[in-house]
Amino acid sequence: MRTTAKADYALRAAAELAAAGDGPVKSEQIARAQSIPAKFLETILLDLKRAGLVQSQRGAEGGYWLARPAGEISLADVIRAVEGPLAHVRGLAPEQLEYDGSAARLRDVWIALRASLRSVLEQVTLADLVSGELPQHVEKLTRDPDAWARR
Repeated sequence: MRTTAKADYALRAAAELAAAGDGPVKSEQIARAQSIPAKFLETILLDLKRAGLVQSQRGAEGGYWLARPAGEISLADVIRAVEGPLAHVRGLAPEQLEYDGSAARLRDVWIALRASLRSVLEQVTLADLVSGELPQHVEKLTRDPDAWARR
C-alpha cells in the first residue's frame, strides 16, 4: 500500500485536533506542530470539513476542531475523507473487477487486501492514536518482526 502525503498529513492534522480536545485550533498551529505546508493543510482541512469530521470558525477566536469525539473517528474515516476508498484498482472497487483465466482469483486478493486494511484502519480511532493505546490486534501486528522488514 502506498500512502500519499495528503493522507499522512490528514491523519497528523486530525491527531493534533484530537490531542487539543475541545475548542478551536488555528491551522498555523497544526501546520507548525506537524511540519505540514500551510496551503496544503488548508485543502486537507476543507476536505475533512466536507466529510463532517471537522468544524471551523473564522475570526480571532476561530480555528478547527473535531466534529465528533476522537473515539468515534477512525483512521479510515480520515483517509476516505481526503483520498476516497481505501482500496481501489484502476479507480474501481475490487468487487467491480473481473479477471479471466489464470488471473481469475485476483479480484479475491484485492477484496482480501481491502478487508485487511479495514481490520486496522477502521479499528484504530484518533483517540487510540493520541493516547498511544492501539487495539490489541494492531499491537500484535507491530510485534511481528516481519512487519518491520522492508520488501
